[in-house]
Amino acid sequence: MPNIALELGRQTASIGVRSVYGEQQDIDGVRLIPVALVWTGFGGGSDEAGNGGGGGGGYAIPVGAYIRKGDDVRFEPNLVALLAVAVPFVLVAGRALSRVIRALKK
Repeated sequence: MPNIALELGRQTASIGVRSVYGEQQDIDGVRLIPVALVWTGFGGGSDEAGNGGGGGGGYAIPVGAYIRKGDDVRFEPNLVALLAVAVPFVLVAGRALSRVIRALKK
């Protein structure tokens, strides 16, 4: 039986940058390159009897696109996706900061 961890490693080696930056699209002389925030996770294992299994999953949030018109390049954010990412981050960071301040007061 092949080593599941090695097989998953081989398959995910190509994920890298290609999963974050999409293929460029040319629309009416404007070049677009989509950008996403990507999480992936995989796991596997086997028992003493040699029965094994594995699985994985992923999640992607489109955060915006690089837009090129002639020599001008700019990043256009996807505001809905950025809010979906920013709101939980701000809540967690605020809670952590309040705990740090409370601990420092003691």
